[in-house]
Amino acid sequence: MTGEVSEAGVAERLTVVQRSIAEAMKRAGRTDVVDLVAVTKTFEAAHVRPALVAGQRIVGENRVQEAKAKWPALREEFPDIELHLLGPLQSNKARDAVALFDVIESVDREKIAEAIAKAAEAVGRMPRCMVQVNIGREPQKAGAEPEEAAALVERCKALGLPVIGLMAIPPVDEAPGPHFAALKAMADGLGLPTSMGMSGDYEEAIAHGARWVRVGSAIFGSRPPVAPA
Repeated sequence: MTGEVSEAGVAERLTVVQRSIAEAMKRAGRTDVVDLVAVTKTFEAAHVRPALVAGQRIVGENRVQEAKAKWPALREEFPDIELHLLGPLQSNKARDAVALFDVIESVDREKIAEAIAKAAEAVGRMPRCMVQVNIGREPQKAGAEPEEAAALVERCKALGLPVIGLMAIPPVDEAPGPHFAALKAMADGLGLPTSMGMSGDYEEAIAHGARWVRVGSAIFGSRPPVAPA
């Protein structure tokens, strides 16, 4: 479901994804809630706006600087947007992230949790947080190791961070189902929901109990080239 999509087609593709989510929930026998996080990284405001006009209000960005440039103006038009940070957070960007994002899904180590807590005290605003788990134990990928996730959740809570879930990205070259199941079991043990599933596998993530799914290319099309950081 990727490929070039015109701005006019964004709302239509959003409807298709919303319908697919509803159908996946029905197949799974679920009557609870799945929230769609529309991943808008690298897309300009004009390309994102049709989804917002169509009613999408939960959006995700991967980089603090890109979000800082894009979202303040859009929030003036759509003040009820809920903005999620999905990408890795550097401690020197914590203050900007706390000021801008409503949810930080990528708390992956104690240092970042401490930076968020310190920034929240300075800014006077505390975003909700998720602990990112390196569910596939990939050395190049961010996230707490599975056996360390529970301790990081407790450390976040001790710092006053409101932890609302676990997030993970399974390895791209492996079947996602077992990883989704492992994250769900871990989250259930901690009394937390999960953020998992992207454009290619969000329906399977829903079958494994995802509370949030993060979908970008299925709504917005192929991503523009990413400028160097």
